[in-house]
Amino acid sequence: MRYEGGVNEPIKPPTIRVFIALAPPDDAKEELARELRPAYDTHPHMRWNRIEDWHITLAFLGELPAETAPLLRPPLAGLAASRPSPCLSLRGGGSFDDRVLWSGVEGDLDELHRLAADVRRAVRSCGIAFEERPLRPHLTLARARRGDGSSAGEIAKGLAGFTGRPWRAERLHLVGSNEGRSRGPIHYRDIDAWALGNGKPPDTQSSGSR
Repeated sequence: MRYEGGVNEPIKPPTIRVFIALAPPDDAKEELARELRPAYDTHPHMRWNRIEDWHITLAFLGELPAETAPLLRPPLAGLAASRPSPCLSLRGGGSFDDRVLWSGVEGDLDELHRLAADVRRAVRSCGIAFEERPLRPHLTLARARRGDGSSAGEIAKGLAGFTGRPWRAERLHLVGSNEGRSRGPIHYRDIDAWALGNGKPPDTQSSGSR
């Protein structure tokens, strides 16, 4: 009797690449996009991230079984409701390894680091292992193609004088991506998202509790 190859191999469960992040509001994104407009024309060969996908990563969890992601919903929802909305802004730019173009993040970085630390504790409490990377608050804008060691740096120099308006991060996002699954643009989608402190800034929250 003949059997086709592979029938006895275990079926791998579907997986999803997951991270937890904050996102600037639309008008803050549009402000930075206007600053980048000349670079879109002069560097069309860059792999530009879609503006709607811009985010600040708090914890990168990597590839997870698809059924694992829902376990994160209860602890992240509770965490978001208990935390204030940090006031942040986008400023300047730089590059990682001469290939990854980013914009910097300023503002209430102490609160941002506390939020990231609590997010990571919540993930570990679910029994999910992930690589602990130091938090370097930034917004990834584009990636240069292999062999292009100058474009990201050139564009970053053009962003040196950029200072965006302050804004509050209103929601905590649990995000899935298709990174590494295709040669096309990277796309992200919300698995879920929760208002930070019911969307109220810290001063509003404290006054409401008196």
